[in-house]
Amino acid sequence: MTTDWNPILRGEFEKPYWKDLQTFVATERAQTAVYPPHDQVFHALHTTSFASTRVVILGQDPYHGPGQAHGLCFSVNRGAAIPPSLTNIFKELRNDLGIAPPGHGHLESWARQGVLLLNATLTVRANAAASHQGKGWETFTDRVIASVAEKTDHVVFILWGASARKKKGLIVDAAGGPRHTIIESAHPSPLSANNGFFGSRPFSRTNDALHTHGQPVIDWAIAANNDDA
Repeated sequence: MTTDWNPILRGEFEKPYWKDLQTFVATERAQTAVYPPHDQVFHALHTTSFASTRVVILGQDPYHGPGQAHGLCFSVNRGAAIPPSLTNIFKELRNDLGIAPPGHGHLESWARQGVLLLNATLTVRANAAASHQGKGWETFTDRVIASVAEKTDHVVFILWGASARKKKGLIVDAAGGPRHTIIESAHPSPLSANNGFFGSRPFSRTNDALHTHGQPVIDWAIAANNDDA
């Protein structure tokens, strides 16, 4: 990791869980397909520096189908079909800000503006959702979340669904109180989107909070020509 995250997270690489985790992932890769590819596991941290992070969106684990995951939560590679949860995210984006869906699911333009698109688990076995949970990734990403919560600059944390909302304690405790903005709702999955995700207006609320605290707002529009990076 060669970004400004390195000195913040370097201590994790010395801990026993990290060695065990890397051994587990390497063994998995030797036996079957694992997503995302090895060189994209830390794509979120490589694309969104610590210094530039002003919004955090938390996902659970990568998409487990071929050609989908590329290291940014909820985002898929160019050319991949848009997953149902992301379809609902785009629906809410249209309802919230009037922004039309781009016709693809590549969210890197958000990441390049300081939106950290972080999954709690950074790898997954092909066609086996949640297969790499509980192996150590959560310890690492909890440290990422807590580090962002320790920033003096204001940050907006978007927590969709029960799994993400469980991380709220990291944000509040690490910050010594509710220093940052936390936007919570149901998950955008088709199973829960109608239970509080639709109508939650996370995009305009995020920009309102950023503006209030003197931060540049996010341009949530994604180029429809599939060249948003």
